[in-house]
Amino acid sequence: MIQDIFPSKLYNAFQKYTLRDADHVLQFRGDGCVLLKMSDPSDLFLRGEGIDQEKAVYLFSVDEERYFLITHEAQVEGGGYEYRSLREIRDLVGVCADKDVYVMYTAYHLWRWYTDNRFCGRCGKKMGYKEDERAVICPDCGNVVYPRINPAVIVGVTNGDRILITKYRTGFAFNALVAGFTEIGETFEECVAREVMEETGIKVKNIRYYKSQPWGMALDILAGFYCDVDGDDTIRMDANELKYAEWVGREDIVLQPNNLSLTNEMMNEFKEGRQ
Repeated sequence: MIQDIFPSKLYNAFQKYTLRDADHVLQFRGDGCVLLKMSDPSDLFLRGEGIDQEKAVYLFSVDEERYFLITHEAQVEGGGYEYRSLREIRDLVGVCADKDVYVMYTAYHLWRWYTDNRFCGRCGKKMGYKEDERAVICPDCGNVVYPRINPAVIVGVTNGDRILITKYRTGFAFNALVAGFTEIGETFEECVAREVMEETGIKVKNIRYYKSQPWGMALDILAGFYCDVDGDDTIRMDANELKYAEWVGREDIVLQPNNLSLTNEMMNEFKEGRQ
């Protein structure tokens, strides 16, 4: 999965670091595309040299390498740099280091949060960085805002040697599983049952946790669950959410084109008979 970068390790604790010339710097455009040196996949990111310290904020470290975010759009000319979307970054798997793909997704998550919280939602004043933790604070009313993480579930609904495979109505084109965001006041298990019922009309039982995954593209933390069909297995698909929902045998499961996602791992676990 995208976070599996062993032997490298992400260190995401807040630190008040000063930008050094050799530090990596990520810059995002307003549409969420990230600036990369495509001419050199081994050295994709901007470096700290020449960048104003006041316009950069520390994000995290991977091993001994530190990563910062430019909080404005600098003008970078030539040098092989160009903007790429997160969906295009998926195609870089195998071209650049796995940890670099993870860095981009995680940095995007934080960039979105910083971008969406430039002004106080309580009084409208410009927010500043908190000095002792990962948060922004309003200098006028004291409102403190922490990074937003959206909890969501991925669900492998099993029916003997078949699993419920879906495809989304829009967006991602490959096979997937039932998925959805948890609502306020709802447990993960309640979300599993509700999402499966809403999208496919199937009742479930024996809900069991599998694994989780950070998914910066949608600011998510994904929680994966397997469960069994409960009674009638007739699918009543919500055509507003899905364009495909069918029971598929283990041997007929077509996986996604890469191993980045929790969804793909869960489909493969079932395909190989481990679930």
